[in-house]
Amino acid sequence: MNNKIVCVSALFALMTSCVFAQQKDAIVSKNQLDEVVISDSKFALPKEKSGKVITKITSQDLKMKEGQSVATILNSVAGVEINGSQSVAGKNLGYYIRGGKSSQVLILIDGIPVTDASGISLEYDLRLLPAEQVESIEIMKGASSTLYGTGAATGVINISLKKSGKKAIQGNVYLNAGTYNTAFTSKTSPQDYNQGFSVNGNVDKVNYFASLNSTETTGMSQIAPPNENVAYEVDRFSRINYLAKLGYKVCDKLTLDFFGNFDKINNDYDGGFDNTGTNDVSQNHSKTEQSRFGFMPKYKYDKGEFILNSSFNKIGRTYNELDSYSGTVGLSQYDSRSVNVDGYNKYEFSKSLFLVTGAQYQFHDMNSETPYGGVVKENAKFNMIDPYVTGVFTSDFGLNLNAGARLNIHSEYGNQLVYNVNPSYDFKAFPLKVLASYSTAFVTPSLYQLYSPYGNTDLTPEKNTTVEAGFETQILDEKLRFSAVGFYREQNNFIGFSPTYKYINIEGTNKAKGVETEITFTLNEKIKWISNYTFTQVDEALDRLIPKHKVNSSLDYQICPRTTFNVNYQYVDGRNDAFFDGNTYGTKKIVLGSYQLVNASLNYELVKSRLTIFGAVTNILNEEFVENVGYNTLGRNFKLGLNIKL
Repeated sequence: MNNKIVCVSALFALMTSCVFAQQKDAIVSKNQLDEVVISDSKFALPKEKSGKVITKITSQDLKMKEGQSVATILNSVAGVEINGSQSVAGKNLGYYIRGGKSSQVLILIDGIPVTDASGISLEYDLRLLPAEQVESIEIMKGASSTLYGTGAATGVINISLKKSGKKAIQGNVYLNAGTYNTAFTSKTSPQDYNQGFSVNGNVDKVNYFASLNSTETTGMSQIAPPNENVAYEVDRFSRINYLAKLGYKVCDKLTLDFFGNFDKINNDYDGGFDNTGTNDVSQNHSKTEQSRFGFMPKYKYDKGEFILNSSFNKIGRTYNELDSYSGTVGLSQYDSRSVNVDGYNKYEFSKSLFLVTGAQYQFHDMNSETPYGGVVKENAKFNMIDPYVTGVFTSDFGLNLNAGARLNIHSEYGNQLVYNVNPSYDFKAFPLKVLASYSTAFVTPSLYQLYSPYGNTDLTPEKNTTVEAGFETQILDEKLRFSAVGFYREQNNFIGFSPTYKYINIEGTNKAKGVETEITFTLNEKIKWISNYTFTQVDEALDRLIPKHKVNSSLDYQICPRTTFNVNYQYVDGRNDAFFDGNTYGTKKIVLGSYQLVNASLNYELVKSRLTIFGAVTNILNEEFVENVGYNTLGRNFKLGLNIKL
């Protein structure tokens, strides 16, 4: 551990020396508190008037992370742990924010909730989304059910996809390839491929965007061998994505937007149980297909704006799995449909006060057929109708207030009321914003938890309450920004699994608390340093795969007008995991060791505004570590790529 501390200190010292070595060339950066965010009111709001510390990953930030997955990019955000992001591409992901699990993190794509209604916890699979289709990401932590409904208990991840440009026609083509090694292998041939293209434009009143992405990886086994001298066969991961957007500007006040996408994953996997199972995966194969389409009209009028987000989502998952006891292959099929309609209106009473009123309708159903029993679609369905209201007050003297309430009307368990109060104060004489909030949230039981052979129709929602307080400041001529937020969360009515193999609401309160800090130093146009530290402490019932301490640090350096360099560091503290033995059906606690990763990338604009090439090295120190007990993780790997603008 002392060696790790020395490494961290040395890296920080190196970054600091790099920064101050070029201070004589300093150029004042734009005030980052003037950024516009949308997550905490559903409408554009200057960041200094927001009552939250919202992390925004911009398109420029994403350029510095070329070749990375959405999960890996999110894993570097303060307070966010994406378990599985450093493992084989086909490994399932877990999302942990403020001590909460995947079902308590809501993912939005272009403001619309996405979910797999046949999943155990209604979570969304981020493996379906390629980073190359993403324009920007906002992460808002804390209970947010007032605006976003079920699942927004510990955080909201709002992913905005790319849009059309201003020209009549333009596009880009990209290709990257890299090695695919664990810490114990050293293959030099490319086994990780990612390629695609997009075309977009704007003609008169019509704009369009279309994209195709293809990803293919091989060369690694999901499950880890007992030691480095044993070679397991490889698990292939293949993904293809189609995305299309079409917009029509009827007039200055009314725009109509349509979208459709199709995503498909083919994936080999190991074993029939979490963390265990055989390596005989020649017959263990899964396929996921997702179809989404929607309609999003927007109407602006003198005093405000009305937006309607509507979507239909269909997901099908199949698993061909070898039964190690009988030697036969079993087929499992899961299908789900989701409808989401969210209409909301912003009305401005004055320059300082606006009111957001809305109503959201959701419908979900599913069916499944497995060797162990199934779920009939006619029985497994529910709907929700949620009216909500949020008021936002901003002032010239610095006081801001965001407060609201939502009534969840569920077809199965009745009504649920949630609310939030979020005051903040932006000092005008000194660049300091202080904030506090008290928010409640809920997580509805999933269809699987209600209607599967292990289901329980008497389940009621999980309830969450979060209190947070913190500040954000920007000093040294707006070059240095620092934020810190402390939170305390209580969770009740937790949905767990009983000894009789049924889902139940577990009595009692589970607590999580912690601190999230971030520092950004923009010395000039060439050098930017971002670091964050997260401390999370949870009760024993929540303590799985959540690091108590986590550090991320990243340095961006523009070497010359066409060349940028990035180096980043991550330290993840030891975590608890649970090992389920498929032979004895017993579970025991495992403590995973801490680890640190160092990555670097170099981008070079070979032909100005036309051709960019990049190279990246991940896990430079070839650190041996474990994300989940029994599974492989990535060692030192190299990647090369190019991007051509047409």
